[in-house]
Amino acid sequence: MYYTYILYSEKKDQYYIGYTSDMVQRLIHHNLGHTRSTKSGIPWQVVYTEIFMEKSLAIRREREIKRWKSRKLIEELIQSRGRPD
Repeated sequence: MYYTYILYSEKKDQYYIGYTSDMVQRLIHHNLGHTRSTKSGIPWQVVYTEIFMEKSLAIRREREIKRWKSRKLIEELIQSRGRPD
């Protein structure tokens, strides 16, 4: 399984979007400062995930969300997770 995820840093009031095959290890990796782009925002928390069976689909979704370049759309996506369809 593969995950597209959104992290949030309260320290920087910023979101980070990525994909991985191991969500737990990836979060640890971010919070230990091993990723240059997220090092200054430690601690990060997972605020959203989507699960995919294929890596290519997780990457495609990550790129789609990143192309939005809109905090409002990202926050709407995160909020929609708690609402029934």
